[in-house]
Amino acid sequence: MKTILFALRVSDLERSLAFYRTVGYAELATMPFDDGSSLVWLKLPDESAVSLELVHRPADGPVVVGGFAHLAIEVESLGATVDRLTAGGLEPGAPESPGGSDGPKTSWVTDPDGYRIELVEWPPGGPPTPDQS
Repeated sequence: MKTILFALRVSDLERSLAFYRTVGYAELATMPFDDGSSLVWLKLPDESAVSLELVHRPADGPVVVGGFAHLAIEVESLGATVDRLTAGGLEPGAPESPGGSDGPKTSWVTDPDGYRIELVEWPPGGPPTPDQS
């Protein structure tokens, strides 16, 4: 068993696509529907398949983000990623080290609908595993 993708409902598809392209996602496919709705499948460069689906359903009314905590994306270099996103017009937060100097480095960026994305650079050795308790 494995996770296939994560879906987010968006209010303005073009605005959201511009945001997620800047983050680093590439479009794999778009499925338009007769009612004006559409789904767009996206993936990051190091992913082998779709990992994010943007769902645009204008007839459903405004997008209300609630009960959603965040989506996390692993990055190789947090500093370089924050610089690239800032140069692309996004506003990532300052890098933090919530686990101390030996833990991951993180930064947060918020998409146009208010979904929060955590950018994570793991320390050498990668993320903790269950046997590293």
